[in-house]
Amino acid sequence: MKILLAEDDAEVAKFIIAGFEESGHSVDHVTDGRDALSYCTYNECEVAVLDRMMPGMDGLNVLKALRAAGQNMPVLMLTALGDVDNRVEGLQAGADDYLAKPFHFSELMARVLALTRRRTDHVTQTELEVHDLTLDLLARTARRQHQLIELQTKEFALLEILMRNAGRIVTRTMLLEKVWNFNFDPNTSVVETHISRLRSKVDKPYDVPLIHTIRNTGYSMHGPR
Repeated sequence: MKILLAEDDAEVAKFIIAGFEESGHSVDHVTDGRDALSYCTYNECEVAVLDRMMPGMDGLNVLKALRAAGQNMPVLMLTALGDVDNRVEGLQAGADDYLAKPFHFSELMARVLALTRRRTDHVTQTELEVHDLTLDLLARTARRQHQLIELQTKEFALLEILMRNAGRIVTRTMLLEKVWNFNFDPNTSVVETHISRLRSKVDKPYDVPLIHTIRNTGYSMHGPR
């Protein structure tokens, strides 16, 4: 499981990171609210653990911005503000759970696992759709305007990531990591080559392009705006 931890207290962060990693999970750590928001905009994770009080942008405003942008990843708020009003405020802003400091790591771990199980149980997507393009994740097929598109394995994986992040920028580094697991030199043109092939199948035969290049950054998939 990949977890984002946004916590500016170095000792608390060290304690949490050690616990998650000992449990076999991957943790990305930021110390600033703006960095947390940027991370969630350009990266994927199974759950975010946000400290309520952070420099740059507090956890509550990060949460509000994420929900306003349509981000539905499970979020657990950590806070030293443990009174009922603060917990209610966090939950009303879109937090999935709330844990007051100090806490035992075993409780934090149990709550994070409960959030991810809940998401798996109730938000299992079997089909993705962007404009007139659909991707069936069970049948492993793609169709545009009801016409079947023949895709190779890597092309399907690439298209799935772009469609899961529709409307957001997906960086070249993210694609290398998720599709090729960094088994290639970062200077390779493999991403560009596969994007070109994908465009020839998904965009070229149709009037409306869906795969857009974001100069010096990566790609974004969306319909007409």
